[in-house]
Amino acid sequence: MVDPETNFELTIEKLVYGGEGLGRAEGRVVLVPNVLPGERVLVEPTTQKGGLLRARVAEMRLSSEARVEPGCEYFGRCGGCHYQQAGYELQLEVKRSILRETLLRVGKIEAPEQIATISGEPWGYRNRAQFHVHNRRIGYLEANSHRLCPITRCPIGSPRLNEALAALTGMMRDARWPNFLRSIEVFTNETETQLNVLESERPVAKRFFEWCAETIPGFVTGLLDYSAAGFTYRAASGSFFQVNRFLIDDLARAAIGEATGATALDLYAGVGLFSLPLAQRFGHVTSVESGATAVRDLRFNAGRAGSPVEIVQSATEDFLKKLEATPDFVLADPPRTGLGKAVVARLAELKPRRITIVSCDPATLARDLPGLLEAGYRIERLTLADLFPQTFHIETVAELVAGI
Repeated sequence: MVDPETNFELTIEKLVYGGEGLGRAEGRVVLVPNVLPGERVLVEPTTQKGGLLRARVAEMRLSSEARVEPGCEYFGRCGGCHYQQAGYELQLEVKRSILRETLLRVGKIEAPEQIATISGEPWGYRNRAQFHVHNRRIGYLEANSHRLCPITRCPIGSPRLNEALAALTGMMRDARWPNFLRSIEVFTNETETQLNVLESERPVAKRFFEWCAETIPGFVTGLLDYSAAGFTYRAASGSFFQVNRFLIDDLARAAIGEATGATALDLYAGVGLFSLPLAQRFGHVTSVESGATAVRDLRFNAGRAGSPVEIVQSATEDFLKKLEATPDFVLADPPRTGLGKAVVARLAELKPRRITIVSCDPATLARDLPGLLEAGYRIERLTLADLFPQTFHIETVAELVAGI
């Protein structure tokens, strides 16, 4: 057996969901970050759980020809990115392979021969970021740690986001900085910038936000308008909105596709990114969202757009229990936990003609799909939307059609 306290050598077989490379040593699975398939590495064990051992690279013995120079000076320490050692085309290839393998391993589902891909500029794409603050330093957390990795610039962040980061860094040198502030979120449409306090040991005074308005370019309090998919969406503090500024329109087009009909449901609707375009295609659209803040934004967005959307504040499972009429089309954009058994079972009972799932986790998608496939649906199209380049995260659009 491998000694979990002694360095040893292994070959990386593949990359797995989570951003690590998988190798094997004397029957034990070993996960190693910042590697590529085919590389031979001397590793230092870090943690073990059951038969799984995690390790870090102590020495690169044989490097892959596909390895590239990371685009960020903090890569390998910062926990935000996982694939900067790989060129972008290889990143996409890896993600398609992981999606296909996860569907087969978890759901026993053979993915379609062709997986469509939506991709864009792999740098400078993020319009939103959460920063941690400690001892007047700001940054992200180190990988698998609660330690701060201070940064001065984030290469996957948009220009305006990095302007805000620079302004905040400068503010921390001032005696007025609130030392009890622990984490903040910056959200920008590249003209305006919204700052939300996520964690603080005590309330932040109004004068802090007044100071932000004087210092951060385009600073706005509370509400921010974001133009996407042919509409303008208000997103208040606490409302979810997609973070890849280059691919929001493409994601909406992929999710809605060519769907038309009399009735549609937008489940987990958020601020209405999909609801408003759906209202142009369907006679009646019902948007279901549980979050009060998002519902307020959704009502405002639908009203401003003149979209006749019926808005229901409810958990999706509770709403579907009471639904009697079968819609023509269901679009579901669930959280990372997925639809869950109850929602899947109810959708299988209602049997809408078409269902599209926008999933942010391939494992939960693989758990949700079998119940629908067993009910007679088939996967018409599977699309990998790479909303998070340089990271392991995978967004998938699964278009299902009921069998005839």
